[in-house]
Amino acid sequence: MPWLRNIKGKEAIKAFIKAGGVERGGKGDHVNIKMPNGQIITIPGPKELKIGLLKAAIKKAGLTEEDFERLLKRR
Repeated sequence: MPWLRNIKGKEAIKAFIKAGGVERGGKGDHVNIKMPNGQIITIPGPKELKIGLLKAAIKKAGLTEEDFERLLKRR
C-alpha cells in the first residue's frame, strides 16, 4: 500500500501507543513497545521505516493495516 511509505518511527510509535502499547526503553535510538497482546515491538525512533518492517510490526501488534492507518490519522 502506498500510504505505508514515508512513515517515520516516531509517528509509528505514537500510533502503537494509541493502540494500547506501553513504551519501554531500547538500545540506542530504538524504542520497545509492549502491546496488550503481550508482544514486544522494536521500532527505530527517528528513521523512516521500511515497508517490510512496518508491516511485520503491525501484524505482531495484532492490528490490521486499516486499523494502523486510522491510528496514524495521516489521511
